[in-house]
Amino acid sequence: MTPSKDDQRTLDMVLHQMDRATEKLHLPQSLLAIFKECHRCLTVTFPVRMSDEDVRVFTGFRVQHNLARGPAKGGLRYHPGVTLDHLKAFAMLMTWKCAVVNIPYGGAKGGVVCNPKELTPIQKERLTRRFATEISLLIGPQRDIPAPDVGTDAQVMAWIMDTYSMHVGYSVSSVVTGKPVDVGGSRGREDATSRGCLYALAEAMRDQGKSLDGRSVAIQGFGNAAGNLARLLPDAGAKVIAVSNSKGGIFNPSGLDYRRVAEHFHREGTLEGAPESVPITNEELLTLDCDALIPAAIEDQITEENAGRVRARMIVEAANGPTTFEADRILEDRGIVVIPDILANAGGVTVSYLEWVQDIQSYFWTSDEVYERLRRIMTESYGAMMEISRRHRVSARTAAYMLAMERVAKAYEWRGIYP
Repeated sequence: MTPSKDDQRTLDMVLHQMDRATEKLHLPQSLLAIFKECHRCLTVTFPVRMSDEDVRVFTGFRVQHNLARGPAKGGLRYHPGVTLDHLKAFAMLMTWKCAVVNIPYGGAKGGVVCNPKELTPIQKERLTRRFATEISLLIGPQRDIPAPDVGTDAQVMAWIMDTYSMHVGYSVSSVVTGKPVDVGGSRGREDATSRGCLYALAEAMRDQGKSLDGRSVAIQGFGNAAGNLARLLPDAGAKVIAVSNSKGGIFNPSGLDYRRVAEHFHREGTLEGAPESVPITNEELLTLDCDALIPAAIEDQITEENAGRVRARMIVEAANGPTTFEADRILEDRGIVVIPDILANAGGVTVSYLEWVQDIQSYFWTSDEVYERLRRIMTESYGAMMEISRRHRVSARTAAYMLAMERVAKAYEWRGIYP
């Protein structure tokens, strides 16, 4: 598949943030050159029997960016738009995301070019097992640990775990994360990204001498991360005034009732017409007057064109890359705090790490124990990021990259360059 302009833009955005951080860190150019390349890129093509008469050939990838701090970690996505350049960018993001929350992983990403909605369950299983076999050259509990991403889920992870286990002759639950609890998954994994984002938002508010009580929050999205945020935020005292999906959103300045909105959405398949709400566009949602805006959908939503009209006092990036670097400069000049994606949405990979730890020791924690460990990691990471932000007088995003890149650089300093 030919790389799109969006793929190159995502990669350029990551490289741009790395350059900004490097200027402040004064890292050697030789080290930056290592950081800007991916360690391994595996491309596989493989046949899958779709029916007795039909065999199709699929293309898949697994990209490992950097392994200096530990085994590779990152999701597998099933999507028609999967390209190698896109995966390279997100593998880099995973390296910095893992480093900023100080968990011992490097970054990876992978996927298969396909439309999972067009696959029957048995076709999806066959594709998954064959793809897992192809990338077994790289994956393993001490080498590269995949996780769910766009178009994949806990069932897909269970198939990969089973396939890998069949190859080695015994059960290896730690080869993937995001599995069902019944086969070694962690409690608390399903809403981990949302809880991590909530903890980051709470710390950012506390940093400004505020609490979440009564604060208005607009959420772009209503998928897994966004939907769970809409459910969790009111319990923490905040008021969710807007949510949306690709077709548009709904708004209530007094706060939406998550339970009634979710019931309407699952019954009707649309947010429009949800109780006690008025329809708004996604563009209108991004410019609502609110205490916090949480883009939790897709990349490139806050741009040079609309950043000047954003009225939120704070942005917390639950999505990957929702703010372009041109928009970043505008928001920074306007004094709008942006909690960057590599910290704000790191709850998912953090609980994936906790799942891996539980699998290795064959001892599992309660949901409350997982949440408390997640809260501690997120709050400590937020504090470390903001200490750098204040000391160097840089944005939170640049500070997060500085924190992450310095940690990876220290790994190289101690380990050296082989041979």
